[in-house]
Amino acid sequence: MTDTGRAVRHVLVVGAGVVGLSTAWFLQERGAEVTVVDRDGIGTGASWGNAGWLSPGLAIPLNEPGVLLQGPRSLVDPDAPLSIPPTASPALWSFLLRFAAHCRWPSWERAVRANLPLNTACLEAFDELEKAGVDTTAVSSPITALFRSTRAAAALVRELDRIGSSGLEVEYTALAGDDARSAAPQAAASISAAVRLSGQRYVDPGGLVRNLAASVRERGGTVRGGFEAASVHRSGSTITVVSGTGEPLRADAAVVCAGAWSDRLLRPLGVRVPVRAGRGYSFTVPVEDLVPGPVYLPEARVACTPYRGGLRVAGTMEFREPDDALRPRRVEAIVRSARPFLRGVRWEERTDVWVGPRPVSPDGMPLVGATRLPGVYTAGGHGMWGLTHGPVTGRLLAERIATGKAPEALAAFDPLR
Repeated sequence: MTDTGRAVRHVLVVGAGVVGLSTAWFLQERGAEVTVVDRDGIGTGASWGNAGWLSPGLAIPLNEPGVLLQGPRSLVDPDAPLSIPPTASPALWSFLLRFAAHCRWPSWERAVRANLPLNTACLEAFDELEKAGVDTTAVSSPITALFRSTRAAAALVRELDRIGSSGLEVEYTALAGDDARSAAPQAAASISAAVRLSGQRYVDPGGLVRNLAASVRERGGTVRGGFEAASVHRSGSTITVVSGTGEPLRADAAVVCAGAWSDRLLRPLGVRVPVRAGRGYSFTVPVEDLVPGPVYLPEARVACTPYRGGLRVAGTMEFREPDDALRPRRVEAIVRSARPFLRGVRWEERTDVWVGPRPVSPDGMPLVGATRLPGVYTAGGHGMWGLTHGPVTGRLLAERIATGKAPEALAAFDPLR
């Protein structure tokens, strides 16, 4: 039901990533006809090359106060895990100033509490997809964080305890010495501590998104690429989305899930919370020993995941334009930072080198809900946790659109905040 009280029969979803496809799938569960469009194709943005973690225990808001300490280095060291170009645009500087203002413990804890409903229900939403026949490719596995410094391990434990104090149950085990080195076959001799989180999962993100799109199609939905939305309009009870080539598509309602490209569509709709591209890089490397589960390297800010017999390695947060070219230097920086923690990895044989723009909000909370234009909604800005939170976000937004009533879990994510 739209905000005007009219039943929603057909919804147009802009963006064929995990958030957009999840929203479409759960709208179908509520009886809506759906059309999903994307400028490129299925899951070609941030949904494809990420680490594939379904990790509510590590879905920590990016605006942790320690990020400010990396600010000066990010400007002068092009290999730093956090990268900001000195030639950043005024719009990016404005975003970064807003982001810095939220890098305080009260703001971070507010984001943790706001994200709690997503973290507590995210795995259940994946279970719902599985029960309905969607192959999510999910594998249950602990995530093991490896450290060369016991001090760094203690910092992660404190952060997990802070998360736990918000109400999320985070089960972890701290290990030291030989126990830490035996926690993962790839752990180097320099590893002195580890933290193992239970109750987590991982997926093949590309496979998940393809299977989700196939399910949407099998249930009567349309999913198509080659449609880059340029504007959204309302005429009477009809929402029209117009492409850059002038092609119009009409529906009863529309949802903008265009990730880091959403801003230009949302600003004319009254959304003033900016979403910027925090670009992440990944690649796949062969390994000598089977990787039993995900490995996290907090000191290097790198995530490693079993992937097709090898290891997918993902890292960095690079604030650039979403369509900027891949920078090989960033890939080399990931290799240099991760190499001391792992053994048996053939770093020079990497394949699937990728960069993708993760949509980041300045306050550590996504934008999920209605815009000022009746019948038009948005979902995005999840930062590094769009995969973990995608299905539960889609389920909540589908409820909002179908019933006309906003679930309490979405209150903090109001796009008009």
